[in-house]
Amino acid sequence: MLEPGHIARRLLIRGRVQGVFFRDWTVRHAKELHLDGWVRNRTDGTVEALLVGSEDALNKMIGMCRTGPPRSKVEGIEISEAIGITKKGFYQKPTVNVQERRGH
Repeated sequence: MLEPGHIARRLLIRGRVQGVFFRDWTVRHAKELHLDGWVRNRTDGTVEALLVGSEDALNKMIGMCRTGPPRSKVEGIEISEAIGITKKGFYQKPTVNVQERRGH
C-alpha cells in the first residue's frame, strides 16, 4: 500500500548504463530526493529501478535518469506504473537474470 500522496513507477533504462556507476548514482540521488525503492542491473544490459515517493520527487528523478551519470549514455527509458513497496529506504538489489530479446 502506498502512503497518501505517493506514487510508484518502474523504470527500465537502456543504453550504456552498466559499468558506469549508474546504480550508485541512482541510490545517491534517490536518497537526496527521499525516495524509497531499489535499482538493479539486468543481464540484458539494462538497469531497472522502482521509485516510490511524491510525484514531484519522482519526476525530478526520472528527469535525472534521462541523462544519468557522466560516463553513461541513456538511449531510452520505459516507465510504467508499479505497486508500492513496504521496505523503507533506497538500495541496490542484486543483478537479475533475464532472457535477452532476439531481433530487437
